[in-house]
Amino acid sequence: MKRKSYDTVTEAMSGLRKLGYTIDFSILTDQECLVCHHTASHLSPNQFGIDCFYRFEGNSDPGDEMIVYAISSNDGNLKGIVVNAYGHHSDNATSAIVKKLQMHSY
Repeated sequence: MKRKSYDTVTEAMSGLRKLGYTIDFSILTDQECLVCHHTASHLSPNQFGIDCFYRFEGNSDPGDEMIVYAISSNDGNLKGIVVNAYGHHSDNATSAIVKKLQMHSY
């Protein structure tokens, strides 16, 4: 995927949706998976890949430190977005799912 530059999390999410990343995934650390509550889709760490990511640093507020991930299921049927905090506000850093995401974000 050709990497584009975005100024905000909202712009990145909008741009990725235009590229077909239409599912909004959440991280379920207790179940070690990504989930879409709308479609009830679940992906464990070995069921998806990270196509690209965009890291946003809070200029005035460290709480704005976010990473937007474009992910695809290994079978190619699901494409979506995961947004996760990093740095001081990342409270789920021990989760296997978060560790997989973080491998690609630095």
